[in-house]
Amino acid sequence: MTELVPDAVIAEARELTGLDDFGSDWFREGLTVYCASVTSEAQLNELGHTAIHGNVVGSLANRLRIVEWSKQHPEVHSERIDAPLIVIGMFRAGTTFLSCLLEQDPRNRALLRWEAGDSVPPPTPDNFRSGPRVEAARFGNDMLEQINPRMRAIHHEEPDGPTECIALMSQDFKSLTWEAISNVPAYGRWLLEADQRSVYEYHRLALQVLQSGGVRGRWTLKSPHHALNLEALTAVYPDARLVLLHRDPVLLCASVCSLINTLSGTFTDADHRAYIAEHWVAMLEESVYRIDRFRAAHPEHPIVDIKYHDLVRDPVGAVETIYAATDDALDPPARRALTDYVAAHPKGGLGVHGYDLEAFDLDGAQLAARFAGYIDRYDIPEERPVR
Repeated sequence: MTELVPDAVIAEARELTGLDDFGSDWFREGLTVYCASVTSEAQLNELGHTAIHGNVVGSLANRLRIVEWSKQHPEVHSERIDAPLIVIGMFRAGTTFLSCLLEQDPRNRALLRWEAGDSVPPPTPDNFRSGPRVEAARFGNDMLEQINPRMRAIHHEEPDGPTECIALMSQDFKSLTWEAISNVPAYGRWLLEADQRSVYEYHRLALQVLQSGGVRGRWTLKSPHHALNLEALTAVYPDARLVLLHRDPVLLCASVCSLINTLSGTFTDADHRAYIAEHWVAMLEESVYRIDRFRAAHPEHPIVDIKYHDLVRDPVGAVETIYAATDDALDPPARRALTDYVAAHPKGGLGVHGYDLEAFDLDGAQLAARFAGYIDRYDIPEERPVR
């Protein structure tokens, strides 16, 4: 067992960057809990030790660079993040597809995969989609998909395409990223109870830095993590426009378990399926509970509901519905761009992802009963998980 030591990885990040100011110290508790949890619980293989150690150091290094850039360029703090459009979940309900659709509107500004991990200097219009940092991210992505080819069908992201907010949030060590790549029950329990305000403040600073290079627009963001922390999200982004995708939760349970098993299974040789099934089904249930509680307490923050069935049946129409609900409308160039994107990206173009409840000892009827209230409340059509 190789121990992951907080002080050691902090020292590595400082040596790597030549910097020492992390800004707020709120990240340290999450880092400490995660290091202990991954050391004692994740049962990493050799690749896992190398990859997760590198991920932790890289996250700390990017944080150091973002904080330093904001100190050297104090005008960054005046950058406005106005009315971001934030897709808050559900897990595996089409959030990636929707974020790619929203990105087609040139008025919008997505968080790209490469820039989330290599943020400084901030991108300019000339190097936003190309250059050494984009290619470095592409190489890393290709390496992961060569090691585990199933990742391409399950959750493929282009380095110059939209990514989840958790890629930035991992740099405050309050992020589902760390649970997705390693099975860490103690960290998972801590994360659900942690005060999330600091991660959203860091997230906002990172967006301010990224757009300060001249690539601006209305931010269109996404992550199922947000469904668990809507109070903190809206405290930092009080004018955020929230979008929630809905899909048959039986299929969602099978899909998220398959994703986590595939991703974390790259970094461990142990069988964590029992934990994955218990934990991630409970996470989906907790997301439903927290969203409903937030809606009841905060009618001033409306949430636009979109069914997965409607999204795939009429993608452009789904975007129109979102825009109409947020006092906006698609202009002709954006409509053409969306239509062209849909035609060029048929469903299943990267491979078919099968869902197998039995692999995780899950029972479809029991799951349907467990989520019956959610299904009825949002009138969600049934889908059959396929093997």
